[in-house]
Amino acid sequence: MTNLPQFHPKNLFFIALGAAVYAFGFVYFNLPNHIAAGGLAGLTMVFHALLGVNPTFTGYLINLPLILLGAYLFGRRSMIYTLWGIFSMYGFVWLFQRLPMIINLHQDALVISLFAGIIAGLGGGLVFRNGGTIGGSDIIARIVEDKTGIHLNQVLLAIDIFVMTISLTYINLNQMMYALIASFMYSQVVKLVENGGYALRGLFIISDRHETISNYIMKELGRGVTYFKAGGAYTKADKEVIYVTLNPTETRELKAYLATIDPQAFVAISSVDEIVSPEFVASKSKYRNHGK
Repeated sequence: MTNLPQFHPKNLFFIALGAAVYAFGFVYFNLPNHIAAGGLAGLTMVFHALLGVNPTFTGYLINLPLILLGAYLFGRRSMIYTLWGIFSMYGFVWLFQRLPMIINLHQDALVISLFAGIIAGLGGGLVFRNGGTIGGSDIIARIVEDKTGIHLNQVLLAIDIFVMTISLTYINLNQMMYALIASFMYSQVVKLVENGGYALRGLFIISDRHETISNYIMKELGRGVTYFKAGGAYTKADKEVIYVTLNPTETRELKAYLATIDPQAFVAISSVDEIVSPEFVASKSKYRNHGK
């Protein structure tokens, strides 16, 4: 039996709030300063600049057929948050356009582009964190991925490149550079908000002193350790691989300890976006030795 998504008023509220924040930046920073945006929101800016069409109208005109297509292909319930996010976003765009406001940043294009990216990232991150979207680009990407096998992120990148390219019809190369700065800030802030400020590292450690290292991690850093069995392709020797997830401070402490206890240890470190576990709290360590 297929598990249907659960819908909560809290999610709808935060999707609308995020859409409002995104629309605020779109109306008061992107539009008046010609800071081009990616995705379908950027496409509405092209129509606005070249044809004078209100982004609210083109936003609904472009996105609603995509939502209907997505509902047909992926199921109606899967599109509810998407519909709500898009409806809220362009509704707030329409509202803010009728609330005149001048934000005086002394025409500093760099500061304006940074603000545009940060505000859009805050809004977009809230929307994505609660399961919604603010544009139909992801629907296009899912369809292309299903039909061709091209990865969803690659399709989204191609859409952004296409929209940014045609934005050159109304902005110059200097303005495009500021648009790219805003786009970079947007992606970083979205990641931060969507992941809840997580800053974790996953470490794979191969060492002949794995027991000593594991005891240090559990007693001094207060983190649980997982062992994996592994074998060297060249040496044919069996090894115990340690896996542990730490915050950045704990990672630095462990690296300093490893440099002392086993300078020859192999350590691979990667970023961890999120951990789903009732026992793991990024700032709390239940294993730590408090008797010192």
